[in-house]
Amino acid sequence: MRLTWAQPEDLLAHELVQAAAEGKDAAALADVRERWAAAGGDPVAAVSGAGPVPATPALRALARDLLVELDALPAAPAPHEPDDWDAILATLPAAPALPTAGPAYGDRVLGAWTGRAAGCLLGKPVEKIPRAGIEEILRATGRWPLDRWFTAVGLPDDVAARWPWNKRSAPTSLEENIDGMPEDDDLNYPILALALLEKHGRGFTTDDVAQLWLDALPAGRVFTAERAAYRNVLDARPVPETATHHNPFREWIGALIRTDVLGWVSPGDVREAARLAWTDARLSHTRNGVYGAMWAAALASAATVCETVDEVLDAADAVVPPGSRLAAAIRLGRDAGRDGDASEAGVRAGLDTIHAAYGDLHWVHVLNNAAVIAYALTAGRGPDGRGDFGASVAIAVTAGWDTDSAGATVGGVVGALQGVEGIGQRWTRPLDGHIATSLPGGEQRIVDLAARTVALATVPVVVAGGAVQGPTEEAQA
Repeated sequence: MRLTWAQPEDLLAHELVQAAAEGKDAAALADVRERWAAAGGDPVAAVSGAGPVPATPALRALARDLLVELDALPAAPAPHEPDDWDAILATLPAAPALPTAGPAYGDRVLGAWTGRAAGCLLGKPVEKIPRAGIEEILRATGRWPLDRWFTAVGLPDDVAARWPWNKRSAPTSLEENIDGMPEDDDLNYPILALALLEKHGRGFTTDDVAQLWLDALPAGRVFTAERAAYRNVLDARPVPETATHHNPFREWIGALIRTDVLGWVSPGDVREAARLAWTDARLSHTRNGVYGAMWAAALASAATVCETVDEVLDAADAVVPPGSRLAAAIRLGRDAGRDGDASEAGVRAGLDTIHAAYGDLHWVHVLNNAAVIAYALTAGRGPDGRGDFGASVAIAVTAGWDTDSAGATVGGVVGALQGVEGIGQRWTRPLDGHIATSLPGGEQRIVDLAARTVALATVPVVVAGGAVQGPTEEAQA
């Protein structure tokens, strides 16, 4: 079995990269790298999560030993990037005073769920394909610049061979075969977050998150940091060791994709959304991986009450430690969006800037993808500032890297600001109002997911038909 994101010989090369990013002793890292290479190990990290050649038992044993050595090395002090919640709070500015949920809150939540699904679906077939390959596919099929779903119709064989579709996603996410939102981890996690809140309320613990994973989340549908954390939970390692033991993916994007619902149920309260996200994220992530989750939750929270993309981004900035690398990535993305425009040339220049800064990172890292999300939201915000849905998700996807995750986060924000009608039928009709999932209960209707989300809100809200509905008892716990 070619098991991705788990084999010690594959984890080691990624851990060398992560350890260097944390400022661990350079001489010690060089020594580990040299011993690994001398034994026949590959010091270059496998992009797809597993190397092409299985390791011998002796080489795998060495990889385990070297991982233990790397885990034991202390990281450099980083007071500007703390992990503890109180220490994070000490770095943050005052929480912004945002409006509370208004009569349109229910519509915004429905738009957010719908937009997240549509943005994710757009990016699914080209996940892992680099930016140049995405452009070549689109030009070859007459769809550049991107303004509709991807298609294999008319795609020349040589282009298809050079840039193969994501094998798991292509059968369900090309224009000619879409039939509702197919299963995806970017939608599994929001659905799981609903179940978490419904069972435990807002007082859930990180251990509650771990238990729910074991109860409901198939191990084969978790990846990168989540796969490592899942293994650590089964190995009876306590939180927060679940996020650090043999987990080189702890500052990647996985936690960011899990927390939109935690923001949607906290309309206008970005600090509370961030606290909930921190509680969830620390199971599998540290530092910027956790901040990414907090930022995504804050974006979602602000998008349910703010009027413009810039207001949403400003509010979410307030939950990211200002001296962190994530804050720098978000600033770069926003600055590139403000300095350019949404024309083909403008977007190319903006994405060139981001790739020049973060092109050395893995395609699932949080920093490069956060910069793309901030850029896509800013560049695609449109004349009224509320966001052009098609333009925004297209920018996020054609940027490359984690296309479905970036498209999902951007789609959720713009979907909340615009509502379902503002998203447009080009993007909503193929969803057919439902989302497939590998979680218990199977396929879900989007309107039902939105209603469950509204029921968990922290303030009374107006839902369809004008009825006033408040939070459930569990939501208030």
